[in-house]
Amino acid sequence: MNPTGLRLILWRLYVALFYGFLFAPLVVVGVFAFNGSLFPSPPWKGFTLDWFIGHPFGKSGVLLDPDMLGAVMTSIWVALPVAALSVGVGTANAFLLERRKFWGKSFLSVAMLWPLVIPGVILGISILAFASRIANGLEEALDTDLDFMRPGLPLVILGQASFIVSIATLVVGARLRKFDKSLEEAALDLGASRGRVFRTILMPFLKPALVGAFLIAFLMSFENFNTTLMLVGSDSPLPIYMYGQMREGATPAINAISLILVLATGILAGGATIASNRRR
Repeated sequence: MNPTGLRLILWRLYVALFYGFLFAPLVVVGVFAFNGSLFPSPPWKGFTLDWFIGHPFGKSGVLLDPDMLGAVMTSIWVALPVAALSVGVGTANAFLLERRKFWGKSFLSVAMLWPLVIPGVILGISILAFASRIANGLEEALDTDLDFMRPGLPLVILGQASFIVSIATLVVGARLRKFDKSLEEAALDLGASRGRVFRTILMPFLKPALVGAFLIAFLMSFENFNTTLMLVGSDSPLPIYMYGQMREGATPAINAISLILVLATGILAGGATIASNRRR
């Protein structure tokens, strides 16, 4: 066998192993979501849809389980404001870091990335301790209850946004860096106000990055576990609810909801990619 043929075989083997490592666990989860067994693992007991829309072994399928659906809705109601807050603050950060020159700019650019490398558990504990200390001091000073500073969904939203905003800043900043400033200067020379330039020139240019940052922030919030675990109250988002179900004894319903989330994420990402390509 000639060296070129050997390299081609090794390259194909590498690609097969790499993607097999990535997707084999997802395939296994998807397959055993249809297993007619009480356990989400081998042996195979036959095909069934009961873990989606039935009541196998006296348990409810995911689409009929009010607790599971409630956890999904809780995750959505957390992810939406987290994504909106992250994109809003991230856009402001991008303009600050890309359009302004000031002392310490390089340090602030690096410091913005620190929450991404800090373990989520440590970040969650730090936010919880910080918020509790502030809440205790303000409650004593103002003689009022500050429940939003206690463990619960408002604190989860603030905690998740504290590191997801860094991702949004990077995404929007990378797009803003490619903008041709001469277009903005020409519009200003022709008498357009800065507000009109922002609405009619900058925003259309930044729209793909804003949409992409929103989707990334939404998905990161939806699947976040470590930080959320430290800050959650009585209303559990889906990752925390699934963790509790695993500790009590998982059923293929866990596989079923995982398969639904994988498919929904793939459709969302694929739709965003297609829309972005059409805009280009």
